[in-house]
Amino acid sequence: MTVRHDGLTVEWLGYATVRLASEDTVVYFDPGRYGVLSDEWSPDDEDLHHPPGQDYRPEDGDIVCVTHIHHYDPDGIDRVASEDATTVAFEAIDEQAGQRGLLPLAELPYEVITVGMKDSLTVGDVPIWTVPAYNEPDGPHTRPDGTPYHPDGFGCGFLVELDGTRVLFPGDTDVLPGHRAIDVSIFFPPIGQRFTMDRHEAARLAATIEPDLVMPVHYNTFSTLSTDSRAFAADVASAGVPVVLDEA
Repeated sequence: MTVRHDGLTVEWLGYATVRLASEDTVVYFDPGRYGVLSDEWSPDDEDLHHPPGQDYRPEDGDIVCVTHIHHYDPDGIDRVASEDATTVAFEAIDEQAGQRGLLPLAELPYEVITVGMKDSLTVGDVPIWTVPAYNEPDGPHTRPDGTPYHPDGFGCGFLVELDGTRVLFPGDTDVLPGHRAIDVSIFFPPIGQRFTMDRHEAARLAATIEPDLVMPVHYNTFSTLSTDSRAFAADVASAGVPVVLDEA
């Protein structure tokens, strides 16, 4: 399903993959993994609401943003990136790509810009800012021994301004104090509980920052990311914030 908002089109393509497009520019966030773009994904629980897997290869992306190693998928990038695309990737990805048998960023056939957690840049005429993304030590989204799934310095989120509309893709993260001060029109919170903010935390954040549209992502790809998206939508809507579920 394609959602239109403020002159932009937005789609959740599965897992964490989001397509954002203006009339002239296409931006992707965290494309691929688990076969969501190669028609290999299938649910491990038939009750999970999630976009269907598809053989997706538009090769239309002008900018491809990658938050951290868990969402670094060279095949996914290849499927969405245009020939002259720019990939904006968190700097720590290269430290871990070899351990996972993945192509180094420098070997991608596109311009690659690496970023830290608090950077600003402009790609073409698109302003981009990075924001911290991590789980709090000993917080609710950690392993049994208390270590975070996403420690501080492991990844980032992205704030992108496309044709004057600001979009927040926070990445795999808890709700952090800085999130509450961000002025944003479209918000893509992860709500798949275990590894990131859960639906309750994301709904409270949406109520605080009051975006013009909320579209949740990063949930129901597999059972450990299962959540009640309809309850999330009801909570957000009850706070007077527009929300849409792009699940089919």
